[in-house]
Amino acid sequence: MQRLTVAGRLLITALILGAAFFAFRYFGGNAALRKLAPKDKEYSESQTLPRADDKTAEGAVEESSASDDKSSSEASSNQSQKSFTFTPPEPQNGKLKGVVEMGASGFNSFIVRIDDQKHWKLEKAEFGNSLVIENMASDDDIRAGLKSYIGKMLDFGVGGRDIQFVVSSGAVKAEGTQKIIKALKTLNYVVNTVTPEQEGSLGLRAVLPAEYADNSFVADIGSGNTKISWKEGGSTKALETYGAKYFQNGTSDETVATDVQAKAKQVPSDHRKTCFIIGGVPFELAKSVRKGKERYTVLDAPSAYKLDNAKSKAGLNIYKAIADATGCDQFVFDWDANFTIGYLLTLK
Repeated sequence: MQRLTVAGRLLITALILGAAFFAFRYFGGNAALRKLAPKDKEYSESQTLPRADDKTAEGAVEESSASDDKSSSEASSNQSQKSFTFTPPEPQNGKLKGVVEMGASGFNSFIVRIDDQKHWKLEKAEFGNSLVIENMASDDDIRAGLKSYIGKMLDFGVGGRDIQFVVSSGAVKAEGTQKIIKALKTLNYVVNTVTPEQEGSLGLRAVLPAEYADNSFVADIGSGNTKISWKEGGSTKALETYGAKYFQNGTSDETVATDVQAKAKQVPSDHRKTCFIIGGVPFELAKSVRKGKERYTVLDAPSAYKLDNAKSKAGLNIYKAIADATGCDQFVFDWDANFTIGYLLTLK
């Protein structure tokens, strides 16, 4: 080696290194290099979110969503509510009519289309608070609220002469009701008042389908009073009992339940198949179990509801008393009906 020139030595060294490199590649160098490569890249790729153009990943996401939906569907099916599939007849070439209800708890307006056969359809509804029964509504509040309802009805296409005003039987008892009547008179409108019996009869007219007149009854749980009505021998029977704001007068739940049960027991046994129920508290009960935008919602049994505020608890006490007294196990809430619509149905 000592006799080799410098160039020769470099050449021999290069050949040795080259041979070592090819031997390393041949006997597993690639595997060794892979072991030395950073592991973060492999991890990050496996955690990449699905791309918009990745059909396989997209399918996996859809399958996951479908699985979640299925689980949700199975959970809801375990808590499925009974359904009521009746469909009322549609009005043919009907006319728009409007009514404003002055109730114990609110000013409510309804625009309906009614034909010559008294078939009707709710086109628009609006609800608001009035605090009439508490005598906390000022003249200006009432006048402004009524003007707002009137203006919206006129804009919707209801003729001025086709707008009616009805004071509920519960609100009639309130001291502040005279403010409403006075305010409307200044606007040159006539106010219609009804007795509890008349209100019960009008509620039945709007709520009870003719097909159920022989085996069902109606309950309207209002704030000021509750009306229970049914058809009997071609006429309408209507009874009044406590409303959902009875707690404001210090009346006990037991006293109310006893009176409600006494009235409900007068419903003939052959008219207890279905109870069509309306009113503020039934609205709250139905809201928690409604399916989509169905017209009719079957309420849960009274024991299924856990309510917080005093009015809702009081209304639930009334609902339970009616259920206990009649043994009716199907209470159907009608989202569209109101006793004031029944009043419109009595007009020519």
